[in-house]
Amino acid sequence: MTDFPFLGILTLLPLVGAIVVALIPRRNGELAKTIAFVWSLAVLVLTIVMWVAFKVGGDRFQFHESYAWIPSWDARFTFAADGIALVMLMLIAVLTPVVILASWHDVESSPDGAKRSVPTYFALLLAFEFTMIGVFAAADVFLFYAFFEVMLIPMYFIIGSFGGPRRQYAAVKFFLYSLVGGLFMLASVIGLWVVGGHTFDFAKLVESVNSIDQNTARWLFLGFFVAFAVKAPFFPFHTWLPDAGGAAPAGAAALLVGVMDKVGTFGILRYCLPLFPEASRWFAPAALVLAVIGIIYAALLAVGQNDLKRLVSYTSIAHFGFIGIGIFAFTTQAGTGAVLYMVNHGLATGLLFIVVGMYVARRKSSLVSDFGGAGKLTPVLAGVLLFAGLASLALPGTAPFVSEFLVLIGTFSVHKAYAVIATAGIILAAAYALWLVQRTTQGTLNPALEEIPAMRKDITLREKVVVAPLILLLILLGFYPKPVIDVINPAVQATMQDVGKTDPGPTSVVANGGAR
Repeated sequence: MTDFPFLGILTLLPLVGAIVVALIPRRNGELAKTIAFVWSLAVLVLTIVMWVAFKVGGDRFQFHESYAWIPSWDARFTFAADGIALVMLMLIAVLTPVVILASWHDVESSPDGAKRSVPTYFALLLAFEFTMIGVFAAADVFLFYAFFEVMLIPMYFIIGSFGGPRRQYAAVKFFLYSLVGGLFMLASVIGLWVVGGHTFDFAKLVESVNSIDQNTARWLFLGFFVAFAVKAPFFPFHTWLPDAGGAAPAGAAALLVGVMDKVGTFGILRYCLPLFPEASRWFAPAALVLAVIGIIYAALLAVGQNDLKRLVSYTSIAHFGFIGIGIFAFTTQAGTGAVLYMVNHGLATGLLFIVVGMYVARRKSSLVSDFGGAGKLTPVLAGVLLFAGLASLALPGTAPFVSEFLVLIGTFSVHKAYAVIATAGIILAAAYALWLVQRTTQGTLNPALEEIPAMRKDITLREKVVVAPLILLLILLGFYPKPVIDVINPAVQATMQDVGKTDPGPTSVVANGGAR
């Protein structure tokens, strides 16, 4: 079954769907939505079949495919997936149909009243899914870079054409930040080709790492890291995300923050650590400092936000700090926790963005100050927002708690100070999550809300279908994360071996109270 070209078909399937939907006449918006949704479900079914076919404990990279592309550069259409890539592909496949269904009525008209093309919007969502799958499935460095840059295009048009009042500014800022970061990676990709034996094949490059000069490797690492830090984003490369997340349609923002940003942390795990092991160890202290600063700094900014979508965007920057310390702690527990955090953050933040989008669509405003007491009119929707907020702050019993616990305990075993400081971020997470819920749905009812007919409508059947799978997954993975951890753990262990790191041994306590 593993000889079946899963990754090639999985990559191309959304692209074909995007072309089909884009060709639908503008007047047939309902048809475009339906085809896009069914097409995304087909991608989900194929991804589930691939998950079942994946052999836990088998080869590190499975579903390998390779097709000729640019022979003179030894660049090929090479696809392969380890456990880390597989869980991210599953996250994409789950979130895309959820986002399409959540966006069913969101794009008919812009805030200024102008009519917008429904087929174009849903075609862009499928095109974005195509680029996201490609970037996680690529096993050729040049192919990865191509997807890394191409994925900017559909999101740029989604934000710039279908976003909020500041959409054009946010779209340009998003594009320029990512493009500049990508140029740093392009320089490193070229340098890696020169010193790595004139090949872009990931497996061949990993074999040649010991022949690369130490200083050269550090410069090449830095080029990749800057690009990934911008994409993630890590502090201080984060400033584009609040603008992009705040301006993008809520569904697209769920994909932007829930999946696209994970390309940065995935890239560090997949490329920076195995290709530049010594440089990764050398830069680790600086990366840990930036990650910890990001946790505290972004959480403090989130508390003071008056825009719902910007608030959620800042919380994501804080969460990426936890993923960062999990990666650069170089322990299996922390690394597994970091990858699991990437999945759980995508589910929790995706749910939070979608529910916030439901409130914004009803109120026609994303300002916290325009709400207040909304739970009295929409009690069920307010309950879903509360659950999403609690999942975001990693409440025990929800999936993010497991990943955050693994990150902290794995980091504490080697870097106690960083783990202790990062723990303060949990307290701040409680502050911004509960403050969001309280100011939006609790307290005295804002009289202006009663005058808006849409605000008197609680969660609809379509909205229940949208949020139900995310809630179920967050609860299921909160109590039983083993199936996902079993897939992730071997890939993380192999990555730690690439870096030359082993887990610390247990500490025994002697009778006089000392340790050895």
